[in-house]
Amino acid sequence: MKTKTTPSAKPRKKSTPAKAAPAVESSAPEVLGATQANGEPSAGVGARLRYVRELHGLSQRELARRAGLNHGTIGCIEKETISPSVGSLRKILDSLPMMLSEFFSLDPDIETQVFFRRDELLDVGAGGISLLQVGRNLTGRPLQILLERYAPGAETAAQPYSHEGEEGGVVIQGQVEVTVGGVAKVLGAGDGYLFSSRLPHRFRNVGDDEAVVVSANTPPL
Repeated sequence: MKTKTTPSAKPRKKSTPAKAAPAVESSAPEVLGATQANGEPSAGVGARLRYVRELHGLSQRELARRAGLNHGTIGCIEKETISPSVGSLRKILDSLPMMLSEFFSLDPDIETQVFFRRDELLDVGAGGISLLQVGRNLTGRPLQILLERYAPGAETAAQPYSHEGEEGGVVIQGQVEVTVGGVAKVLGAGDGYLFSSRLPHRFRNVGDDEAVVVSANTPPL
């Protein structure tokens, strides 16, 4: 990795020297530099990155794939064994997408709020699916609770996917085709499901109206 240095003509005001990451040069991917190009503090970048990754329900591997980086890079940043350059951090955030200013304005501390009004739920869905999450920060929490709304024809993925954990839910409205381990079943209002998330699974609204589901699951790591 290259670190930008500038010859010092005069001693400047005493400032905290940037820490070199020990033993990183031989193991850290070279796509990231340790330079703090715009003066943003490196402390807390790892915790913030993990926070936004989990808010978006992404594994380290998936975020690395989206950003065009290798898997180990995201892990090293989150552990703060390396500091990303601003350009590299932008590349990661663009894959979410999220602005740099928004990233540094987030509070990665563990959520302490107990009660949430409707407008306080965080929508982590996309593509015709609204996933309203109870609580903004799930760091360290084993449970994710969602109010799911599927537009007609909307599906969670073209192909079933899997991850560690468990999940279950109840259909409140509409018709949802739930595929688990190659077996598909259409569930209506009042029907429920419970399965290991290790089994490949997918959800699809097969009705003509919006489908609503309330679910609980282990957040993907």
